[in-house]
Amino acid sequence: MDFFFPEDNLTRATPEETHITSLTAEAWPDGHRLRVNLEVTPFQKRPYIEVSLKDAGGGEVASTSIVEPMGWKLEFTMHIRGELRNPYTLDARLYYPDDGPTDEPHSFTFEVHPQDDAN
Repeated sequence: MDFFFPEDNLTRATPEETHITSLTAEAWPDGHRLRVNLEVTPFQKRPYIEVSLKDAGGGEVASTSIVEPMGWKLEFTMHIRGELRNPYTLDARLYYPDDGPTDEPHSFTFEVHPQDDAN
């Protein structure tokens, strides 16, 4: 099944050539939510992606698993639990199950500064 527009003219990568190309995050003004943007190489076979958010002490405050995404440009929200402990590190790992190829993990470090008037 093809999930991409036929006119996109993109070359789709094999699992061995599929990688994370971009990982960024931006905190919402309330300081308790995080908008995550993740892009991967356009793929032939849908990968799995594990994303985790760690605080300054290395403790995991949020995580998610993305199983066989439909597209290669992903945007989603993660919730920051507990007290704010800057800086935060977002880690993402792309892989294929059953001993398939695995991409090198990607990290993005940032700080959260909530706005006083945000709800």
